[in-house]
Amino acid sequence: MFVRRLRVERVDASGQAQKCPVAWIDNFAMRNFTNEAVFDDTLPVGDGLLEAGFRVPLERLAPAMEDWFRRKGYLAAGERLRVEELPR
Repeated sequence: MFVRRLRVERVDASGQAQKCPVAWIDNFAMRNFTNEAVFDDTLPVGDGLLEAGFRVPLERLAPAMEDWFRRKGYLAAGERLRVEELPR
């Protein structure tokens, strides 16, 4: 089920990237705040790392996570979220 490994990073205004803490990723993954069951196939595995199934669309996951992180106050103004699939 969790066959894809994703990198989740916070990128500041200067372009510097930092791994998102696993607690942030877990906060998103523990509950389906988006009301979209497609994100249920995610598993936080460490700082900056999330595993996901093939049915999780990255083009929808990244904006949903960024929105949630902003609402929680995890991302400051000028920061953005980057979600990339890692090779296996």
